[in-house]
Amino acid sequence: MDRKKSVKKQKQFDFHDLIYKFAVQFEKLHTTTMAKVCEITGKRPHVGNNVSHANNKTKRRFLPNLQKKRFYIPEEDKWVTLRVSTKAIKTINKKGVSAVLKKANIKF
Repeated sequence: MDRKKSVKKQKQFDFHDLIYKFAVQFEKLHTTTMAKVCEITGKRPHVGNNVSHANNKTKRRFLPNLQKKRFYIPEEDKWVTLRVSTKAIKTINKKGVSAVLKKANIKF
């Protein structure tokens, strides 16, 4: 009996197929997640530590308080939806949406 015939052929490792599958998964992940960044102030997450009673430290993220808010621009007679921090909302209430958008170089 020929030993080579009795051994089943193992499937060869296809490196390109693996890379393609990884790229597809990464693209799905990348397109579905949004950055946690304020469009006006540029606030973004900070990194810090959770500190336990025993003084054990583990990494954590401090996320900005972002809200999706619609603002009316009377000069253009249209609504604009922005993802802004609560500090930016207070700034817009004080200075006006047109002035803040102009300073942040956002086209509306």
